[in-house]
Amino acid sequence: MAFLSSMNVVGSGLTAQQLRLDVISENITNQNTTRTEGGDGPYRRKVVVFEAENAQPQTRFQQALARAMGTWPPQQEGGVRVTEIAEDPSDFKLVYDPTNPDANAEGYVEMPNVDLVKEIADAMAASQAYSANVTAFNVLKQVTAKGLEIGK
Repeated sequence: MAFLSSMNVVGSGLTAQQLRLDVISENITNQNTTRTEGGDGPYRRKVVVFEAENAQPQTRFQQALARAMGTWPPQQEGGVRVTEIAEDPSDFKLVYDPTNPDANAEGYVEMPNVDLVKEIADAMAASQAYSANVTAFNVLKQVTAKGLEIGK
């Protein structure tokens, strides 16, 4: 059923944007973390990498199976998926604080590469994308309800 695949597309967008907001929250929480558990230095900003998801059959067998089952051409489901949560390779910020236990010999401390303004802008964009997916879901729900009323 087409409306189920539409729900899957919208659901994948909701899930992806929620994960993006979670990662942004982690970045903001750790904006002053100068030492990580592994001892690798300060916290490094993380970013979510998305990829378009296409559910079309890719192999000849899948295409033949879709024809045999009468689902040819295959329904394009689509959506989005998270391929990875990558670390931002940008440089750390140096702050002069000789009293900090993580300071180097010159008194500078490496601070995380998290920029609060950038994180807030990313959070706003993710929130808007999440809201757009909620709107699409509500429209889909209304269309489905109207379709069910036709049978009355």
